[in-house]
Amino acid sequence: MKKVLIISTSLRNGANSEILAHEAEKGAKEKGHSVDFISLKGKEIKYCVGCMACQKIGHCVIKDDANAITEKIKSSEVIIWVTPVYYYEMAGQMKTLIDRANSLFVADYKFKEVYVITTSGEQDNDGTIIKRVLAGVQGWIDCFKNVKLCGWVSGGGLNNPNEAKNNEEILKQAYELGKKI
Repeated sequence: MKKVLIISTSLRNGANSEILAHEAEKGAKEKGHSVDFISLKGKEIKYCVGCMACQKIGHCVIKDDANAITEKIKSSEVIIWVTPVYYYEMAGQMKTLIDRANSLFVADYKFKEVYVITTSGEQDNDGTIIKRVLAGVQGWIDCFKNVKLCGWVSGGGLNNPNEAKNNEEILKQAYELGKKI
């Protein structure tokens, strides 16, 4: 059994990416893993100011919700980043949280496996969209020893809220990603 953390970064009600995140959660739980689900909706996460104090004291000096989330990242063995795609890249709130998790660089973190779930309005037939998001996530992964990108799901053609609920193929892919852990 692994400790899994799913971080849903969409702020939209009826977010397609969050629907897929819950499918991955079902698959991981069915496999017997302990799953913690965090949504960034309603969370206050300010921008990193680059002071680097976190490298000395082990946490960010900014008082908001990012420190509690970073602690959960640190203590989890598997991280699933979930994001809608904006302009062929991860959502800004996801990147802001990644930047704020800079204290993990010097921490005794437990995570070794990272997965990614994305949704976009545009179909991703040639993999262009997911490759751009994965490049950003890989940049974060590359900062940590023995951490690897283990899989992803890319759901394209999902423009309106709750559309993912009717896409059996992409729901199954997200569920199988959770079971794969």
